[in-house]
Amino acid sequence: MAKRTKALLAATLVAAVASAVVASAASTRPNAQGPIKIGISLSLTGDFSDPGKSVEKGYNLWAAYVNAHGGILGRQVQLKIVNDASDPNQAVSNYQKLITGDHVDLVFGPFSSLLTGPSAAFLEPAGGGPKVFALKLPNLFFVQPAPVVRCGDSFVSYLKTLPAAQRPKTASYESLDDPFSSPIADAMQSQLSGMGVKTVYKTIYPAETTDMTPVIAKAISKKPDLMVGGTQSEDAYGQVKALVQAGYNPKFLFFANGANSPTEFPSKVGKNNVNGIFSCSDWTPVAPSSGNSLFVSQYVKKYGGSKWNIDNNSSEAWAVGQLLQLAVAKTHSIDNQAIISALHKGTWPTIEGNLSWNAYGEPNGQDLLVEWVKGKLLPVFPAKVAVAKPFSPKPAWGS
Repeated sequence: MAKRTKALLAATLVAAVASAVVASAASTRPNAQGPIKIGISLSLTGDFSDPGKSVEKGYNLWAAYVNAHGGILGRQVQLKIVNDASDPNQAVSNYQKLITGDHVDLVFGPFSSLLTGPSAAFLEPAGGGPKVFALKLPNLFFVQPAPVVRCGDSFVSYLKTLPAAQRPKTASYESLDDPFSSPIADAMQSQLSGMGVKTVYKTIYPAETTDMTPVIAKAISKKPDLMVGGTQSEDAYGQVKALVQAGYNPKFLFFANGANSPTEFPSKVGKNNVNGIFSCSDWTPVAPSSGNSLFVSQYVKKYGGSKWNIDNNSSEAWAVGQLLQLAVAKTHSIDNQAIISALHKGTWPTIEGNLSWNAYGEPNGQDLLVEWVKGKLLPVFPAKVAVAKPFSPKPAWGS
């Protein structure tokens, strides 16, 4: 994993971009004609390139559909997507140029909390870590049902439904030093400890870590029943590979991120090494949410595959565009301040569910639990969204 800068929350950069978003060109050109220009910085290379490219697919799919159906306010949508190479400083620079140099009308967010915090983007599909909301930006909206720190809540709730004899007795927590990842594991540890699950090992490894073997070796020496990975993508793949190599198969295995990609995860760790692994998700292709069947059909038509191969990063990006359409329909303008004010009121139906936020863009809902079942990533809890029953213990590697 490439080395990442630690300049996460440079206050002057955050303030500069946040102010520019609020006072962007659309606020002073309400009668502007021509295309509606939307600026986006994405990780098309670097650590976050896999999910970044999935976000790009979702944005492009939404824009193409909207433009084929009359655009917004009768104007075509023009996306200007630039690569930030998974670097927070580059993301900030990109947004500053998009707003003050290219004079885009609106901006959509990047992928990851690491980049969203410094960027202070507007509607964002990913990057709902605690440090993002701690910035208290009134112009930022996380377009998912729940803040990422609650990613593990559904898994903990599932464990509570099991008979005491079937629950894990011990747990280990291996987390990436990342504002998205480690808070999830910390929150789960607190809840699980309250259930009587003993912590036998915990570590937060540096972002520079490429070999997960030493980390996993220390964890499995404690023989935990449950292993919780506070992960992004590459480190999740690395943890699985290290576990397979060591021949250790915990009864329960949960990853915050990485394992919730229906396409990338099996391709990186082997399709026979995924079954029984849990993760969280904000979206499922069979959810009865507003416009979901349309998104699924458009995605499969353009990119192929089946509905179960759709990465949730793509659905999140579509939902960002969908939310913008709803806000514009409500305000009859693309004035940033009018849209911001409108979004702070009421509930908004999207493919990500019915969304609402607190004063600083933190959503009020909850995520769902997904598990790899017979080679497919399926929603398994709560029962109202499940298409399969969750199962444990985890089957052996290679099965």
